[in-house]
Amino acid sequence: MGKNQERLSRKAYEAALEPMRLELVQMSRWLAHHHKRLLVIFEGRDTAGKSGVIRAISDVLDPRRCQVVALGKPSEQERGQWYFQRYVPHLPAAGNVVLFDRSWYNRAGVEKVMGFCTDAEYRRFLHDAPTFERMLVNDGVLLFKYWLCVDQAEQEARFAERLADPLKRWKLSPVDVVARTQYAEYGRARNAMLKATHTAYAPWTLVDFNDQRAGRLTLIRHLLDHLPDQHVPEQTIDMPPLHGKLGRESYPAAHRPLAPFVPDPAAG
Repeated sequence: MGKNQERLSRKAYEAALEPMRLELVQMSRWLAHHHKRLLVIFEGRDTAGKSGVIRAISDVLDPRRCQVVALGKPSEQERGQWYFQRYVPHLPAAGNVVLFDRSWYNRAGVEKVMGFCTDAEYRRFLHDAPTFERMLVNDGVLLFKYWLCVDQAEQEARFAERLADPLKRWKLSPVDVVARTQYAEYGRARNAMLKATHTAYAPWTLVDFNDQRAGRLTLIRHLLDHLPDQHVPEQTIDMPPLHGKLGRESYPAAHRPLAPFVPDPAAG
């Protein structure tokens, strides 16, 4: 991000995001109404801002219809499976949204750079991924793939922030510490991945995330604009009036020792 370029303020960000939140709710209603399946893949360097944009999307959606998938290190059994097998159970069902915080593209990124896979496994992945994604798209899955871009200086600043903040330090892993020295190698791996897996039916979209708030708005706007018309009439809900006085919840005295109320700290 240029030195003279100002970051988007929180107030401006919230003002721009608010109408998009309503559109995201409409999107979810449209998916449910038409039994559509939406799969969004978020990839990018460490600290790029994947979790933040995923929260901006998922926070306003019905958690029963929106799942966030962030798989950890594969188990010994999973390492013996077909590579894509561990991801298949997490694909969206009809009417659902699945947001992948990293995905099968781990093999083209961290596994390639850090030596967690063989060269043969890596090359097989680059060959097979477009075929796997064609199967998904041909079956009706709405597939979006986003790469979140961040410059090395900005990445270093975010690493330093995480190290200094006890509430964010959990985000730093031993792999992150080593990976930060491999910025150029990750860039070469990303470029090879884009060349092999950017297709007409499952294209990559690159989004500048040096300013994370601006990046979130750009990505969400792109997602909404590239889905079909999502207008579905909202179901009218009538709330009949209550009669009589409003009651206060109470419990029999005999139950109170078993389930005491937590005292209000502001009252003491």
